[in-house]
Amino acid sequence: MSRTADRATTLAEQHESGEVLVLPTVWDTWSAQIAVQAGFRGLTVGSHPVADAIGSADGENMDFADYLAVVARIADSVEVPISADVESGYGLAAKELIERLLEAGAVGANIEDVVHSEGKRVRDRQEHADYIAAARSAADAAGVPFVINGRTDAVKLGTDVFPDPLAEAVERIRLMEGAGARAVYPVGLTTAEQVTTLVGAVSVPVNVTAHPVEGHGAGSLAELTELGARRITFGPLWQKWLGEVSAAQLDEWAPQK
Repeated sequence: MSRTADRATTLAEQHESGEVLVLPTVWDTWSAQIAVQAGFRGLTVGSHPVADAIGSADGENMDFADYLAVVARIADSVEVPISADVESGYGLAAKELIERLLEAGAVGANIEDVVHSEGKRVRDRQEHADYIAAARSAADAAGVPFVINGRTDAVKLGTDVFPDPLAEAVERIRLMEGAGARAVYPVGLTTAEQVTTLVGAVSVPVNVTAHPVEGHGAGSLAELTELGARRITFGPLWQKWLGEVSAAQLDEWAPQK
């Protein structure tokens, strides 16, 4: 646990530094080691790319034990802190979720408000904040400064679900910050105006998903930094880009169709 606690402290300090933290989203030990060799000081493990890598599907369709086995192998393969995407918690009580993540060597987690196992039910604001608060309490009881990245899909879900998705995201990330999230993740942002609005709503880092080559709708790394985004991850986009590049190159070697 001492190594895990040390890594958690490192990740928490990175989030509190005020600097922009880019955490490449990896899916196995190979991708993790490539990212660390490139100089990154922390990593995220993405449920979507892991699911694709092991022949499953995103949306809590993986066996959680299988997913944690991947997380544990990655954590053992590198010397930087690891945060894992656990979707909405795979139906686990927050205390058990944190305990199992710590056992796997993860020192941070994305926790989202769409419960895939219940027909993609969207937790209401307070319900989700309460789940994050329970996770915060469990991590604190374990003596680990675990980094909870509170995710909301309000913007992504759009006006089919919320009359004003951006305003809903603002209220949700504020509640999550108050519940103990050390970062917040309003997925689906596409413009500079959206990023600016969400960044201005909280004091903790706002996570933005970017493409490692094409950047983000709001701009490049430099432009996102100027807007105040302080945590950037890749989601499944790095893996997808590698797949597209590889397919194009391998096509020259494939049998003629």
